[in-house]
Amino acid sequence: MAGIQDPQVVYQELEQEWTGVLQRLNRRKNRIGWGRLVSAVAAIALPIWLWPVGWWIALLAAAACLAVFLRLLVLDVQTTAALDNATRLLQINRSEISILQHRFTQFPDGSRLMPAGHPYAADLDIFGRSSLYQLLNRTSSEQGNETLARWLLAPSPVSELVLRQQAVQELSLLTRWRQQWQAYGQTEGITRSTEQKLLQWIQAPIHFTGKPAWRILRVAVPLILFSLLALNITAILPAAIFWGVTFLFFILTGAFSRKITPLYDQLNKVAPETGTLYLSMKWIESQAFESPLLQQLQQACQHNHGQASAAIRELKAILDRFDLRLNPLVFFFLNTFLFWDLHQVLLLEQWKTRHRPQVQQWFHTLAEMEALCSLATLRFNNPTWCFPVFSSKPGTLITTALGHPLIEHRKRVCNDFSTGGTGQLSLITGSNMAGKSTFLRSAGINIVLAMMGAPVCASSFELYPVQACSSMRISDNLEESTSTFYAELKKLKYIIDAVNRGETIFILLDEILRGTNSADRHAGSKALIRQLLLHKATGMIATHDLELAKMADAFPGQLHNYHFDVQVAGDELYFDYKLKAGVCHSMNASLLMKKIGIEM
Repeated sequence: MAGIQDPQVVYQELEQEWTGVLQRLNRRKNRIGWGRLVSAVAAIALPIWLWPVGWWIALLAAAACLAVFLRLLVLDVQTTAALDNATRLLQINRSEISILQHRFTQFPDGSRLMPAGHPYAADLDIFGRSSLYQLLNRTSSEQGNETLARWLLAPSPVSELVLRQQAVQELSLLTRWRQQWQAYGQTEGITRSTEQKLLQWIQAPIHFTGKPAWRILRVAVPLILFSLLALNITAILPAAIFWGVTFLFFILTGAFSRKITPLYDQLNKVAPETGTLYLSMKWIESQAFESPLLQQLQQACQHNHGQASAAIRELKAILDRFDLRLNPLVFFFLNTFLFWDLHQVLLLEQWKTRHRPQVQQWFHTLAEMEALCSLATLRFNNPTWCFPVFSSKPGTLITTALGHPLIEHRKRVCNDFSTGGTGQLSLITGSNMAGKSTFLRSAGINIVLAMMGAPVCASSFELYPVQACSSMRISDNLEESTSTFYAELKKLKYIIDAVNRGETIFILLDEILRGTNSADRHAGSKALIRQLLLHKATGMIATHDLELAKMADAFPGQLHNYHFDVQVAGDELYFDYKLKAGVCHSMNASLLMKKIGIEM
């Protein structure tokens, strides 16, 4: 496939690039540090040395040194921010290299997002160690995290999937843009708590802006106090009167500050995360997107009052000024003489009035973009994978070179498979460890990827839109006094009910009714297969029970036999993990039992 970039090479080149950038920034920071030291010493020494020449020359030299010091201080802050950004980008590329080497279990596994009793999440390794979530997730915010999990847990409408595929394809070509987006998100991860605080405040009524008295006090307090201060400095007004009036205004402004303390507590500590939101929105605004979904997300950052980033920057500036109340000495002067808290509250309410309709959309845009970038990184990391095509024929699953995305590519064995139409079940027999369960999981996890808008681990993949439903991993529950057999029955009941309701599902069953005796198991399995076929179900069933394969004679064209086999050479077993038509006749259980010491 000409023109495809090797992700390993790209990440290694970016790793080297950001390593060099970090080295240059560290050298720059050291030079700035020395420059600040020299300018600080010069600000003290030069005036002393130049004082005999002339006091005005000494003061000019001190002012120049102080200006240099302040400028270097600004450069130091900017360099520190650039260092932090470069460090994050370096770590992002090192993490991607690690993931390409199939080392990704060190990342969050999303176990807390696993819902109880989900139709397929536990069976298909959607969450947990070595899960699809661990492989996919590049989100930084709680909102993005939840959006990605929601996409993993439920199929989306085809109209949305097509839009996502286009967006993912476009983003997959923008590696530097994606990585910078991810780095901005890591600056201060945005939490659901911050969103809730802002939305609660946004939805609360206006208290001060509509009342003329507060607008008058906003101007009157500074005007009166500074006028009295001028009169006091010129000895027109006695100091006792000036300080007495100042104390009264201190009481007035202090009472107001206590009145708005609940508002401050509500918005406290939001400012750092609004900084991340500002950087993220500005980054979206900076890119010229072509796919419709990305353009929609970009348009959500624009409104009648300008760009989202400008609005968020304005909010952050107000919140930062609001935080000055934490410095008692500074706040005493600002609040008493300028009625600082009232100014900030009025500015907040004006901001709220202008931007109330947009705030929730900003968080939605952030979450959607993070989830899309996660899928785009999967696409970039696996350039040979394909985007699924959605069929209009119910029951369709036609795929070539289907593999399991959680198996390292060097060990992955891929298979072709096809089924079409409703009322079609594929019965897969085979020996132990031959690959039956893995194949079922390969089909299931790729259906999940397809139905969230992601590329799938296959050369081609055509699917009628479905939800996977599985019964594969069964365990008892001591807390609920649930046996393994009853736990499986609960899963099967869910599937049967879904089939009876006519829901569009793709069934994946591994060793039906394993928790009961062989006679009941065989009879129950036959009855279940017959019922599923009569209700036009579609799916795959893996089993060791070769007698079930004979049901294909009773349901020609509906029940299809496939198998995985094993080759035996002496006491050794050889698996090729390739799906073949027909019933398996080569079993290995006896040999395995002999190898552990059971006398056969």
